This record gives sequence, structure tokens and C-alpha cells, in this order.
Amino acid sequence: MTELQQLNYGGAVTCHAWNKDRSYLAFCPDNHEVHIYKKTGNTYEPDTVLVDHDQVVTGIDWAPNSNRIVTCSQDRNAYVWNFQAGKWEPTLVILRINRAATSVKWSPNETKFAVASGSKTVSVCYFEDEHNWWVSKHLKKHKSTVLSIDWHPNSVFLGTGSSDFKARIFSAFVKGVDKRPDDSQNPWGAKTQTFGNLLQEWGASGWVHQVQWSPSGQTLAWVSHDSAISFGNTDGSIQTIPMTTLPFRTCLFLNDTTVVAAGHDCNPMVFTNSGGTWQYSKNLDDASEGAKGPQGSATGNTRQMWANKVDKGTVSNETTLNTKHQNAISCLCVFQGAPGKVSQFTSTGVDGKLVAWKA
Repeated sequence: MTELQQLNYGGAVTCHAWNKDRSYLAFCPDNHEVHIYKKTGNTYEPDTVLVDHDQVVTGIDWAPNSNRIVTCSQDRNAYVWNFQAGKWEPTLVILRINRAATSVKWSPNETKFAVASGSKTVSVCYFEDEHNWWVSKHLKKHKSTVLSIDWHPNSVFLGTGSSDFKARIFSAFVKGVDKRPDDSQNPWGAKTQTFGNLLQEWGASGWVHQVQWSPSGQTLAWVSHDSAISFGNTDGSIQTIPMTTLPFRTCLFLNDTTVVAAGHDCNPMVFTNSGGTWQYSKNLDDASEGAKGPQGSATGNTRQMWANKVDKGTVSNETTLNTKHQNAISCLCVFQGAPGKVSQFTSTGVDGKLVAWKA
């Protein structure tokens, strides 16, 4: 894979999202704002700033077909944004949580969205036409902060990752909103027709930072703070790949046999499935020494940077890493291609850079 282009914001970027044709980019710059950039020629220029949240925006997702944006924040609220009369109009969604929201995701059919939170719950929200508002129902079986969520392709199963060292699969089936899951992709039978049922649970050796469903819906991948990536199948089997790098923060399926993971090592890494077994393949940032393998990554440079700061008692002695990202990668998003056939994706990080990668 090769780099396509870079966009430098100048400050940390928490997360980002694209509209359907990639003519607009929305991102959260580690404050209460949401910035929307518009494509002009071959570049993206500032277009709009959404400022209704009171505290740091922690999650954003853009529904491609309905063209709605959903955001969540440390202010414990979510907003659904609709583009009307030339501007973005917010609708407040009451999540009924008492801690910060951490992540948000539209279901693939765009009839629901889920919000993870520090209150050990996930709010599953759907629109009630009769009352003209968004209603939320809670998944409550977590022991600590829920850090990430991802929807199964059928929009019923919900994968979650938590700081209680667990990855889980729940039924988020809402009567009157969802159709019964296809039996061919439903190993849990009638349990899936009751909202909130815990369908599967796996353990990890660290906080689960990100979960991601495969395009086929047969595998849930997750990255954890023990510098490992794991793959759990709907039949209950699991494979964990421990790494010697710094921990991952995010992951993305390019297709059913290829996953990209990235995080504090500043260099996206590729994992592939051959014959039913997952294995490390390569680093994407070929310009770095880390392209030779996970042991020779940006880890050494990062440790040396902090050593220099401690030795000299200053933060002015900065080290330039051999990677395009100069700080932790916080988010990966599909840029081009359909689910299961991703040809390009983008990464954003604490360094304020957005890098587009081409397969």
C-alpha cells in the first residue's frame, strides 16, 4: 500500500468520518467542536463548524444513504444532524447516561445507532415516528467503561469492547424496527430476538480499545492494550496474536481476510487470514524502518524520545519518527470501496494528520 495524500489540521484529531461520495470530511479536533471540510478541486477546505456540544466530542459517524451525522460527547449527549435549507440542524438525543459517551455508530441499515459510555452501558437509539423523537434502550452487562462498538452487517448483533478486559456480542433486536436475523448467520437462535441478551463473551489481557466486524459477519476482531489483536468467530473460537509493538487503538477490515490495525506505534499493520489462521503480514508505512516487521517499528524511536525528555528535563527536544504519523493513530475509516472490497482508507491521529492509503 502507498500513501495518497496528507491533510494537516495542526492539533489532535479524535475521530473522523466521510459522507457517501467523499466530497465532505467531518472530524473532531479534541474539543467540543465538529469541523466539516468540503472538497474543492484536489484539496479539502473548511466549510462548517458544529458547536452544539458542551464538552469534548468523542465519536462521530456519517450515515451514507440518509446523509445524517451522529455525534456523541463527554457532555453525555448525542446529536443527530440533518442537512436542511443549506445548514446542519441538530436533534438532541437523550441517552440517559450519567458518564461520558465514548463512541457512536450507525447500524448498516441506518434505522438505529448505538452509543458507548463510561456508565457501563450502551444506548441503542431508534426513532419513534409516533412521538417524533429518538428513544434509547440500554445494554447493561458491562463491568466498566465501554470503549468501542460495531454493528454486525444484519444490524441486529452489536459487538462491544470494554475496559473490563472483555469483548462481547449482544442482541440489539428492537421489535417493530428490526427483521428477524437470517438463520444461516444466527448461531444463537431465539436468544437474538430478545433485546439485551448476551450472545458471546471473550476475555483479553488489557482494555479492549476497538472492535470491528468482518464484512461477512462471521468474525469479530478487537485490539487491546496488551499490544494484541484478537479474532473471535461466531462459533465461539478465538485466535489472539500478541505483538511486541506499542498497543493498537483501532482496526479496520479491508475484506474478510485482511485487517489493518494501528495505534501508538504510529504505523498501520496488516494482518491476513490464510487457511483459517490469522497472521501478521506487514507494516504499511514503507518509508519507515518498521516496514521490516513489528520488532523494528517506531517503538524504539518513541521510547528514545521520552528518554531524551527525561534526561534533559525539557519537552523542546522533539524526535522525528520514521513514520508519516508522528503520534498515535486514533481512527481508521473507509475512503473508497464497498464493505469487503475496501480499496482506500484514511487514518487520523493525535498529530493532527489525516493520511489516505491506497491498496
